[in-house]
Amino acid sequence: MAKVLLVDIGSTYTKVVAVDLDGPGILGTASAPTTVATNIGEGLAVALERLQRKTGVSSYLESYGSSSAAGGLKMVAIGLVPDLTAQAGKMAALGAGAKVLGTYAYELAALEFEEIQALEPDIILLCGGTDGGNREVILRNAEHLAGLPGRFSVVVAGNKVVSKEAAEILEARGKQIRLCENVMPQFNCLNIEPAQEAIRNLFLERIVEAKGLSDVQELIGNPLLPTPRAVLQGAELLARGTQRQAGFGDLLVVDVGGATTDVYSLATGAPAASGVILRGLPEPYAKRTVEGDLGLSYSARSTAEAIGWKELMAESNLSEEELEKSLLCLEKEPGVIPSKDEEALQRCLARSAVKIATGRHAGKVEAHYTPCGLSFVQRGKDLTQIKTIIGTGGPLIYSPNPAYLLSGARRSQDAALKPEGGNLFLDRSYILASMGLLSEKYPEEAFAILKGELEWMA
Repeated sequence: MAKVLLVDIGSTYTKVVAVDLDGPGILGTASAPTTVATNIGEGLAVALERLQRKTGVSSYLESYGSSSAAGGLKMVAIGLVPDLTAQAGKMAALGAGAKVLGTYAYELAALEFEEIQALEPDIILLCGGTDGGNREVILRNAEHLAGLPGRFSVVVAGNKVVSKEAAEILEARGKQIRLCENVMPQFNCLNIEPAQEAIRNLFLERIVEAKGLSDVQELIGNPLLPTPRAVLQGAELLARGTQRQAGFGDLLVVDVGGATTDVYSLATGAPAASGVILRGLPEPYAKRTVEGDLGLSYSARSTAEAIGWKELMAESNLSEEELEKSLLCLEKEPGVIPSKDEEALQRCLARSAVKIATGRHAGKVEAHYTPCGLSFVQRGKDLTQIKTIIGTGGPLIYSPNPAYLLSGARRSQDAALKPEGGNLFLDRSYILASMGLLSEKYPEEAFAILKGELEWMA
């Protein structure tokens, strides 16, 4: 029996999965609270002990892992024009599995560099200018970044004419540099894969050690991935399928967590309605967005603010005092089993997080009056025709009614181009990230396991 161990170290829980490749199938899963405050290895050891008690397995052929502990991979993206190179840089960072703390454009002011320093990013993605285009802005921003204190690394992915010069300016001041191809070599032409690969390599070389995960890396043996990147790989595997197994086609994944809500779409997003003109930066087929203000523990208060306190009190049947007390408990003790009042609050928070996050992820159509008459312009992805919606993350998996929570991803009264309907599935065994890891070497087995484990809800 060929056994593989898959580990995901999350911000709240560490999850472990034992897989039999010969089946293929899952031998067992287990979890334990992530011990960020002390040593991440402690929580992993508890999870592994629980897994061994379940499965009787103590050794594995191979191990793979991912991590989003201690805030995950924190990044800042800097470009030239907000809707062009700055947006392309943000897409590259998100697709690589990063948490984008801020996006900046044009030549940055002193106050903006102070903001970046205060954010303490792990990596800064420096873009700007199409190939042969603007040269000055990326060079000036590189000069200012070079003098900025902090142990951040810099991925330079701008105008090829001056990118090397910008990298040399930074390197001369001791910054760790990765120089790669321009994220937008031509106007409205995306080239984000090289930057994503550079970000991933930096994560492996430096960020793992910075997060205190070097011992875990040594135990696993294979390179760690940022958890969102592993989830994106799992989602893309399901959408595309393999050489021998047909995929699901276009799909949407919503991952609700304690700190963030991530949304992944695997679709071209072209206009579904006739007469609609697509404008703006082209969207990648595999797209991820992360909402850092939408979560059910660390971000519970900001989620409540996004919903509105009056609406939240009405839905949860809690007074303002009870709501304040429950939010405080969710923020301070994310791993504690919620009380009955907190369960009602979590239900409202989770559904709203799904609804708001998917609304922000999807595109919109706007009416414009022109000399030739009324025209309709789409910006972002049209997801109305998607037929598969998958929910993952603890708040959905452990909910008594996950279908109700996930149905917030469907289009309702809002203008966002969310799925009109579609089947709702639950990643009940919490294995989407694990199968994304497994798919790098064993795509057929990973796809078969995922397809068998997804739970159809509605």
